[in-house]
Amino acid sequence: MNALTTAAANQLQAQQGITADLFNRFINYIDGSPKTVETYRRALKQFITWLQAAGITQPARSDILAYREQLKATHKPSTTQAYITAVRLFFAWLEQEGLYNNIADHIKGAKLDREHKKDALTTAQIKDILNSIDTKDTQGRRDYAILALAVTGGLRTIELQRANIGDIRAAGDNTVLYIQGKGREEKTEYIKLPAPVEKAIRAYLKARGKAPATDPLFTSASDRNNGGRLTTKSISRLIKSRFIAAGYNSEMLTAHSLRHTAGTLNLLNGGSLEETQQLLRHSNINTTMIYLHHIDRAKNQSEERIAGAIF
Repeated sequence: MNALTTAAANQLQAQQGITADLFNRFINYIDGSPKTVETYRRALKQFITWLQAAGITQPARSDILAYREQLKATHKPSTTQAYITAVRLFFAWLEQEGLYNNIADHIKGAKLDREHKKDALTTAQIKDILNSIDTKDTQGRRDYAILALAVTGGLRTIELQRANIGDIRAAGDNTVLYIQGKGREEKTEYIKLPAPVEKAIRAYLKARGKAPATDPLFTSASDRNNGGRLTTKSISRLIKSRFIAAGYNSEMLTAHSLRHTAGTLNLLNGGSLEETQQLLRHSNINTTMIYLHHIDRAKNQSEERIAGAIF
């Protein structure tokens, strides 16, 4: 506990409760990207609001456990996990600074299901969706290019949102798009642009008109943000609207379904596990293994064999 004995720390804990000032000091201490800092700030704001509502100024370990159970009842497991992680780091910092006992040490968050929460699309379905988009106007060409790019490159909405015109470059004999991936600070990775995808992007850019390389690859067409960079939410909405317009209105189909579709179709069409990991930019191959599990299950004909034997 640094230079403090347990007894001294207990005395400090009795003298000083958890205050908003301590939360602010911790937020200022965090060495991370603005997005990371904002994530911790939001998570800890939720925690201090809960403490205040319960009238708790000197929380004990039992209070952290009670907070976790409240989170489990009202939030998704991933949110619960993120919020408890923030609380754990906060109390670890407090103990490091000699300000409070680490009452959150080894408290677990929520058990996360590693299975996909959203469905992938079949080859026929993605063709149907793309063919349903009218590309006579600029917005249609934009939406077609976004969907085609996302489903062939397995892009996340944040990667689509961060892309600039100048990120389209050459690598070897390929036209590629350099991307800033999840948790990355620079555009060090790229995806290849198949000829039909490159053609769709260039058709959109031509319709949009001349623009500098630093401009967003995809821009908004709304009155409030016309020509500005799309947000991740607006990208998700436009992809979802294209699904619905083609007749695929399901809670299990979202923008992230295009990423799942990319991984699934690559494996189904002869791609190796390692190639799929590289395509989707998974740091851990176990994440990619989930796709393999789904494909193996889809190929399993057990039900048909049993039905054939019975009927």
